[in-house]
Amino acid sequence: MQLYIAEKPSLARAIASVLPKPQKNQQGYIELANGDCITWCIGHLLENAQPEDYDARYKSWRMQDLPICPDKWQLKSKKQTSKQLTAVKKLIKQAAHIIHAGDPDREGQLLVDEVIHHCQYNANKGVSRLLISDLNPSAVKQALNKLQNNQNFKNLSTSALARSRADWLYGINLSRAFTIKAKQAAYSGVVSIGRVQTPLLGLIARRDEEIDAFVPHPFYQVKAHLLSPTQQPFIAWWQPSEACVPHQDSGGRVINKKLAEHVVGRIQQQNATVTKTTAQNKKQNAPLTYNLSALQIDAAKALSLTAQQTLDICQSLYEKHKLITYPRSDCRYLPKEHFSQAASVTQAIANNLPDMQNAVNNANLKQKSACWNDKKVTAHHAIIPTSKKTSAQLTAQEKAVYQLISRQYLMQFYPAYEYKQQKIELDIAGGVFIAKANTPTQLGWKALLPEKKQPQKKQSNKSSSNNSNAEAEEQTLPELKQGEICFCQQGELVEKMTSPPEHFTDATLLAAMTGISRFVKDAEIKKILKETDGLGTEATRASMIEVLQKRGFIQRQGKQIRASQTGRDLIKQLPEQLTLPDMTAQWEATLEQIYQGENSYQNFISPLQQQLVSLVGQCQNLAEFKLTQSEQKKRFYNKGSKAKSTRSASGRSARSTAKSNSNNKVKLPKKAKSQQKLYG
Repeated sequence: MQLYIAEKPSLARAIASVLPKPQKNQQGYIELANGDCITWCIGHLLENAQPEDYDARYKSWRMQDLPICPDKWQLKSKKQTSKQLTAVKKLIKQAAHIIHAGDPDREGQLLVDEVIHHCQYNANKGVSRLLISDLNPSAVKQALNKLQNNQNFKNLSTSALARSRADWLYGINLSRAFTIKAKQAAYSGVVSIGRVQTPLLGLIARRDEEIDAFVPHPFYQVKAHLLSPTQQPFIAWWQPSEACVPHQDSGGRVINKKLAEHVVGRIQQQNATVTKTTAQNKKQNAPLTYNLSALQIDAAKALSLTAQQTLDICQSLYEKHKLITYPRSDCRYLPKEHFSQAASVTQAIANNLPDMQNAVNNANLKQKSACWNDKKVTAHHAIIPTSKKTSAQLTAQEKAVYQLISRQYLMQFYPAYEYKQQKIELDIAGGVFIAKANTPTQLGWKALLPEKKQPQKKQSNKSSSNNSNAEAEEQTLPELKQGEICFCQQGELVEKMTSPPEHFTDATLLAAMTGISRFVKDAEIKKILKETDGLGTEATRASMIEVLQKRGFIQRQGKQIRASQTGRDLIKQLPEQLTLPDMTAQWEATLEQIYQGENSYQNFISPLQQQLVSLVGQCQNLAEFKLTQSEQKKRFYNKGSKAKSTRSASGRSARSTAKSNSNNKVKLPKKAKSQQKLYG
């Protein structure tokens, strides 16, 4: 019997759909007419064993036991998917040949490999690799005709295994060490440390501190109100010369009011000579179809949804309604073969969203945008609508997210946005002034965007030259030639205050995670992070934000995401290297070397184990590690039926607490124990 092992049920069904009929749906697998079977994982069927699974003494958290580094690693069945693992095991024992159909990425390779290895399958029987990145039947058929030897992907699997074990070592040991240390200072919660979640908290905490430390100061701009020779009014902004540098701040803003007032006085009722004009016709193509992070960012801006809410809605649209493709994708491109489905997809959009009928009617389905690119499609293609027509009633939020995805897809069939970019430089009384304007000539894909509400003007901390760009969209410039004379009716002094950076929101925090290289100074690390997915993955970013909130390290205030006092305390007292994204870059560089066969698993894990010895020692030697108990944590550890177990852990008498601290031993409340596995 030949056995296909897919990463998920939807992939198993896609494979089955192109194989001979009749087929039988069995418990946990599909039986084909020739006796072959297709089974599936449900994500990871196995997980790394916990420390207490290696030795019962690790149930208690003690500094002297750290770091815990297994000699022989163990995997165990996940409770929620144990039935499926049992079904897969039974089929593997009967299989004469296995076809590995995990997703074509590092995680997908390991996920199925570890099940095959765990079930002690005789690899000499043979394992083939099936690479499917598109569930379209014709694409699945093509993939089935291009099976490879699974041994070709051994290095990919090893790199995934190295990352998985490294995250376990890092999270388990450092979370235990700093929880023990915080416990000695009467903190009653779990101090979870993770390669991703801790730098994420550091990013938020440092932004908050920067805002708190910010001291605003006034700066000044000069606006010239001009008339062209044909009496058309327009506005130009003063560009300070090098002589003004002593009167500017580090951002190039003029901070000497008298200087700005002097310029205002000089230009009143003066001629303005045009010294240079430029006019260019510009095009802006439609933005690519969505990956998850891009969708979460737009949903946060347009719909005020959190990253997790957007992901949950997408899961419903994907699993329950079958209206969109796989939502946890990190790719913004589509296979060229998908282009032939445009008619059926757009018809489904018109059916499911009647308000978008005109948008569908005006789409040019013969136009092929840059999003159709086989070379850039990764494990999953971009998130787009399916061709399913439905009469089901969507919730308001489901409908809104589906509309965002549909609109982004339809943009691919609209022409570019075209505009005329104009710039006029003028000399007024010896000073340089610049006027800018962008005039739309063809809306193109922007015709699909809702009309913008006029935003309230905010004071800005940007330089005057950048501020003038805001005026570019708000005026129409006259047609002028070099040497023509305009007239300055008046000068206007514009006084503004510098403002601090804004607190993170879901949209800006996700953008920061995907573009984490912007927050790194080291050029080499910056380069590596630019080439990777950033901090976290499409599937984990939303959950990391939620985990930090649940643990009381961050809090939401309206749309803003801020570090709690507990979170700030933690970042201030941790070794700096734990709070920066640099480690992600260093790991990714080594993992890529393992994949390329240029490095080894042991060369990655051994230095990490040595580093953990040093970090645990640093933790142990801290004179003090005191965290503010957040109100959220106080409520958690003092509520209802948990009160008794809480008292046993954190409400003991001073004598018993002192005894516990002297042994460096921590006994956790039951609910906290269940959270030990959630290291990110």
